[in-house]
Amino acid sequence: MLDIRLLREQPDLVKARLATRGAPINDIIDALLTSDAKRRALETSLQGLQAERNRLSREIGVLRSRGNDTAALERQVNSGAAKMQELSKQAADHEAERRSLELILPNLPLENVPEGADSSHNPVVRTWGEKPALAKTEDHRAIGGRLNLLDFDRAARMSGAGFVCYKGKGARLERALINFLVDLHSEKHGYEEISPPSLVRAEALMGTSQLPKFEEQLYGVERDGLYLAPTAEVSLTNLHREELLPYSSLPLNYVAYTPCFRREAGAAGVGTRGLIRMHQFDKVELVKICPPESSEAELETLTSDAEKVLQILGLHYRVMELCTGDLSFGAAKTYDIEVWAPGQGAYLEVSSCSDFTDFQARRMNLRFKDKDGKNRFCHTLNGSGTALARLYVALLETGLRPDGTIALPEALHGYFGADSIE
Repeated sequence: MLDIRLLREQPDLVKARLATRGAPINDIIDALLTSDAKRRALETSLQGLQAERNRLSREIGVLRSRGNDTAALERQVNSGAAKMQELSKQAADHEAERRSLELILPNLPLENVPEGADSSHNPVVRTWGEKPALAKTEDHRAIGGRLNLLDFDRAARMSGAGFVCYKGKGARLERALINFLVDLHSEKHGYEEISPPSLVRAEALMGTSQLPKFEEQLYGVERDGLYLAPTAEVSLTNLHREELLPYSSLPLNYVAYTPCFRREAGAAGVGTRGLIRMHQFDKVELVKICPPESSEAELETLTSDAEKVLQILGLHYRVMELCTGDLSFGAAKTYDIEVWAPGQGAYLEVSSCSDFTDFQARRMNLRFKDKDGKNRFCHTLNGSGTALARLYVALLETGLRPDGTIALPEALHGYFGADSIE
């Protein structure tokens, strides 16, 4: 959430920065500040009543010690107590209203983020490699069916559309990719491996801003008050919720493989069929927790670490910087990494690397003690390192040989146990 002091002191600045996102938010900010002002006024009144109550209580004590009648003063104390109770309820109501409004305000884009209305205004930051010159192209669904790697039909009979069964060498390739990615980030890039729960509380989802904004995209387990994690970002970022970290421990770098569960929205079409948009998919996630002064530099490192995956695998990709109108709800700055998939004739997003500044940390009360002994909110970052389904698509479609077999990148030979899928 945003710093309430910033909202109080510079509301016009906040409105101007959030307006670049293209969402109508001025009324929300005005209502939030009204609730905040009323709560503060009530708190001031309560303090005055409490002081008066203390004064009367002392006077009653003196009068009683002298044997004087205190009934009138006691009625005043009781009347003041009833009024305090009513004012406390009103203050709590305004605080709850302010809190609910704070939770639906998005993060401020950083000043160096390009302004734009939607994804058509996202600039290309850089590209790596060249589009492969293939004798023929084939869609991953056709490849997966022909080589007995993927089974969408049987998965649909079990679970409905948006699911897949990896089979035989297809399952082995998915497992090889998971191990390759986790080993790369933990052994080469310095991230600590975590194996977190797949079920999380609502508080954890609020901390990383999936709730209340994206509740319709989550799978809830109502009986237990839990949700299936839509990404390991939730578990990894919440590892230190409600904690005060020593400065010397920062930055913290975590990597985790998890299955992810989302009610993906959107109409079915060429860009969503097969593995490209799934309700359940595997992902290796990267999370960083750092002091504010280093978060922009950490975003560059995080993005570089995700890019390294595609470089090692020899896959052509491009890096896009998201404009203000295309940023996710909680992000202040984001780079999207898009890999080329020949069978799709399109780039597919395999990683979205974001700096959330202190937006998530404020929601989960994640702080650190700086060099001067002051308690400050951490900055949090995350990015896929990478999402497996679309990476899988790009590998199959890029590795296609004229004879229909699939050549695998050298880095996967040891993990897969062969240099190709015959």
